[in-house]
Amino acid sequence: MARQKILFAAIVLAASLAGCSPSAKGGRASSQEAYLFSYFTSQDGGLRLAWSTNGITWTDIPKADGSSFLTPLIGEDKLMRDPSICQGPDGTFHMVWTSSWTDRIIGYASSKDLLTWSEQKAIPVMMHEPEAHNCWAPELFYDDSTRLFWIFWATTIPGRHSDVAESETEKGLNHRIYAVTTKDFNTFSPTFMLFNPDFSSIDAAIIKSPIDGSLLFTVKNENPNPPEKNIRIIRFSHMPPSGQEMSPSSCGMGAISEPIHGNYWAEGPSPLFVHDTLYVYYDRYRDHRYGASRSIDNGKTWETVDSLVHFPRGTRHGTAFTVTKEFISRLIEQAATPQE
Repeated sequence: MARQKILFAAIVLAASLAGCSPSAKGGRASSQEAYLFSYFTSQDGGLRLAWSTNGITWTDIPKADGSSFLTPLIGEDKLMRDPSICQGPDGTFHMVWTSSWTDRIIGYASSKDLLTWSEQKAIPVMMHEPEAHNCWAPELFYDDSTRLFWIFWATTIPGRHSDVAESETEKGLNHRIYAVTTKDFNTFSPTFMLFNPDFSSIDAAIIKSPIDGSLLFTVKNENPNPPEKNIRIIRFSHMPPSGQEMSPSSCGMGAISEPIHGNYWAEGPSPLFVHDTLYVYYDRYRDHRYGASRSIDNGKTWETVDSLVHFPRGTRHGTAFTVTKEFISRLIEQAATPQE
């Protein structure tokens, strides 16, 4: 009976994807476009996925046996926090994640269908830095102009970065954004600092605007004293050359914005364009809920839309990305089919 209920739910979900749902204030999305959100929960140690057709309502995709889409097997703590998924030009989905609170590696796996995954491996992005505290919230971005995948994350290296005022609970944590580039996830550039502001920074993400081709960089100001804990936006014209830090001269980097949301703590920003509307989803972690801000003028001005968005219960930091409705229908059906 339980299996029948899951299969029936899958049919209902797939049928709902046949229509074209309007995105509030964002016009109608492409008749073929839909969206996936990769996330984790505090109670579960693996990859979860949700789908949407409008960027507002996100629905969990259940598996027949109740398991996650991928259970972590590597890292000191065998965690799977902050799963970031990026689809390459050949259709392969690549994923990186935080594998431990204190690792100097990040986790990696790939898949063609988000159901069957490659062998998990550790990318040793900070093993050359013996004093590095962590590798947190890695993100992926594919730059089609250079045909490079960018992997970037937050690391604290004591004494390496300009000082920020500490709090007792976050003493010694002063992060900056580091990166590597790769074409094949087998060989990687040397690690380099990508973003070095005058504040502790974590949870970076990049999206390319379909409106003018500019790049939008979302990042959390993590300063603890006085606490900031908010999401900022930086626009730049192109990725810097591999190995170079973001700056006005290297990538046309603009000014760092003020916080884009209300007066509360947020982290894990995930940007997504739904038609011409830009959403940035984030984890309101102290309030145990998900929130969002959106812009209808390509990231110039923002409104908070926390009351409109709906995510599965327990959603934590993930990434949103565009696929087709056909792909989601197939994924829902296959996930609900019991494996032999």
